[in-house]
Amino acid sequence: MSAENIKLTQYSHGSGCGCKIAPAVLDKILHTAFPKTTFPSLLVGNESKDDAAVMDIGNGNCLISTTDFFMPIVDDAFTFGSIASVNAISDVYAMGGKPIMALAILGWPVEKLSPELAQKVLDGSRTICAKAGIPLAGGHSIDSPEPIFGLAVSGLIEKSNLKQNNTAKSGDLLYLTKPLGVGMISTAHKRGLALAADFEEAVQSMLQLNIIGEVFGKQSYIHAMTDITGFGLLGHLVEVCEGSGLSAEINYANVPLLKNISHYASNMIYPDNTMRNWSSYQDKIDGIGSESFLTLSDPQTSGGLMVCVAHEAQHEFEKLCLSHKLALKSFGRMTEFNSKTIKIIH
Repeated sequence: MSAENIKLTQYSHGSGCGCKIAPAVLDKILHTAFPKTTFPSLLVGNESKDDAAVMDIGNGNCLISTTDFFMPIVDDAFTFGSIASVNAISDVYAMGGKPIMALAILGWPVEKLSPELAQKVLDGSRTICAKAGIPLAGGHSIDSPEPIFGLAVSGLIEKSNLKQNNTAKSGDLLYLTKPLGVGMISTAHKRGLALAADFEEAVQSMLQLNIIGEVFGKQSYIHAMTDITGFGLLGHLVEVCEGSGLSAEINYANVPLLKNISHYASNMIYPDNTMRNWSSYQDKIDGIGSESFLTLSDPQTSGGLMVCVAHEAQHEFEKLCLSHKLALKSFGRMTEFNSKTIKIIH
């Protein structure tokens, strides 16, 4: 079979960040952790469920370290490597940092898929790393039953600019830099049910680097930030709420969605992880609807940044975004803690 005819998604049981272990299961896996006092220079570890680890390296500077990898979400090898790389580098941008280097993580079924196809995956990764201004400096590979690819990424940030997911404040406005729905549309594509234009829109969204996060890191009125990936918007917003001791309200009409997502929602096309996501946090959500249940729990691959902005800085923030060709509108706000973590208004 020629490389052009191979569909990578048929060689994996999951796709993209839909491969992620459900939040409730991950909580059990990470139940035991070293106390932070063991490593006083570790500013951010796994205790806050943040996007990357952060180490204070002195002189007001910090090292950001992260890794992310998954199975194919698209059939084309070059595009798979590109999306996986955008997704991994995003964790550094979500902390407000500047990436400086990446290492590749490759698992390849060598008896099923050719090494030439794996080379295309790496070519896609190198292209994205070049756009981010960093080298793909090495990595590690194994023979695995399913194709897997991702990156370990290092970045730098001034300590005063560090953004975390547990530092939101009551009254903060919520923004999202990319629309939701790539999990639903990529699932439709895998089943042969996606319209070509819808799938192309989803792919282009996943290929967009979250480089704006480095700009956001320098803004003191941005109190917290995270990127939306496999747990869906609700899962990552729950982490922000619980880490910050707050609740949140979502105005569903203002949530950015891929253009034709209602078509897929009405036909009940969604990834398996949507249900696993929802079961992990359903008791914390009030006001879910038939469509919002699917879109807000949809596992995103290479999703956008969710930004918590001081309400008095709304105009300044939106003006900054426009200067970077991003027209953003607030979809919700952080509130004082109440009985439900997130309330959805339709």
